[in-house]
Amino acid sequence: MLQFTVEPQGAPLALAPRRLLIVGYTGRDQTAVAQHIAELREHGIPAPARTPALYALAPERLTTADTIQVVGNTTSGEGEFVLVFTGDELYVGVGSDHTDRDLERLSVPRAKQVCPKPVSARLWRWADVRATWDRCRLRSWSDDTLYQDGSVAELLSPEAILALARDRVGDVTDSAIYCGTLPLVEGAICFDRRFAAALVDPTAGRELRCAYTVEAVADLDT
Repeated sequence: MLQFTVEPQGAPLALAPRRLLIVGYTGRDQTAVAQHIAELREHGIPAPARTPALYALAPERLTTADTIQVVGNTTSGEGEFVLVFTGDELYVGVGSDHTDRDLERLSVPRAKQVCPKPVSARLWRWADVRATWDRCRLRSWSDDTLYQDGSVAELLSPEAILALARDRVGDVTDSAIYCGTLPLVEGAICFDRRFAAALVDPTAGRELRCAYTVEAVADLDT
């Protein structure tokens, strides 16, 4: 059971996640998405069968912990806004689709599955931010260096992603859904020791943040 706080009311929200879904390639400009997929293919990362892509992960991968453990030294975070749908109410948080980049060349679903998925312990009600959503910004930092920075208007809206998830998997009650990411500021993947992501609402002057430390478990010869 994960414990959240819904801001600004400060109301507690408990979630026993039944589904954990990762939705990728969610850019509103799908022509640009196709170009990005072609670039990834050149780096050995397989293309999805269709876009937007959807990956189902074990729900216990979801965590609000401030430290995660991974195997090896080639994992990295991606800042994403995260939907939590429970009790017929939609909430928005911010998290990181932490991924094993070596394994990603062999299998994107497995690369995502092997890493924990950090999410903020604070959420907003979607109803409270819907009207000004496209003014919000998504930012991330790798080891304190700005890594991503852009508008959520570049990505499909929460309502569109929720509809897509329902269309693909059916009932999404008690689900957490990661909603795709933005380009990297410098274009190069960093292998993080500290990662932070923020969802900024400039209209209301507020921010959600997810920050964590990465502990690498070394590969040992047996």
